[in-house]
Amino acid sequence: MSPDPRPWVLLRGLMRDRRHWGEFLDRFSAAFPDVPIVTLDFPGNGELHAQRSLATIEHTVAFCRAELQRSGLAPPYRVLAMSMGAMVAADWAVRHPAEIEACVLINTSLRPFSRFWERLRPRVYPSVLRFAVLNPNAREAEAMVLQLTTTRRDRSVLPGWTAWRQATPVSKGNALRQLSAAMRYVAPRSAPATKLLLLVGAGDSLVNPQCSHKLAAAWGCALREHPSAGHDLPFDDADWVAAQVEDWLRD
Repeated sequence: MSPDPRPWVLLRGLMRDRRHWGEFLDRFSAAFPDVPIVTLDFPGNGELHAQRSLATIEHTVAFCRAELQRSGLAPPYRVLAMSMGAMVAADWAVRHPAEIEACVLINTSLRPFSRFWERLRPRVYPSVLRFAVLNPNAREAEAMVLQLTTTRRDRSVLPGWTAWRQATPVSKGNALRQLSAAMRYVAPRSAPATKLLLLVGAGDSLVNPQCSHKLAAAWGCALREHPSAGHDLPFDDADWVAAQVEDWLRD
């Protein structure tokens, strides 16, 4: 693929940060050589864990735009985002369509297209409740995240994830603010005026894959489904995600 100056902006989901992209960054960089790739942390996560998380998706969009402006990267951008990050990307494309040239949304769920029991599968409620009430230690918490969000079950990542959680913990208040922002966000029924691709893992045990199918039908955009990957699709199959995006842009 020929060099392209339009930068890629990568956004993660609830309570995760740029480090959790892991090996996907290398695979994605190989698919788009000589293209700037920027990973942003939301306030309350990662390097910004001491900051107060923002109350709304709209405020998070404003934060991302300001961060890119400070870094000297001018639009238009291409955005790849998953879960709550995909809500931010969708709202950004709606509010500022001239800034987003292309958008890849991974395993997201948006009101009003999906019901709350689709956006968070009922079978994970007990695990989420245990997580909230029992306040497990860092390793137990990360093991639970791995079980809920992946199908690859690569436990070799647990020491690193555990160390990150211990060094830059997400406070309960920030976790609740992020969850509240995601649950309250309502997307417009009309699709944003940008090129859109939805990627979904059929093995997602956290969010029903039908959420992505309903959004694709409502917005009339392309959708590609991985037959077995879970919620953290870039973790489960980094090569597949990079190949799908490259192929989609070529088409």
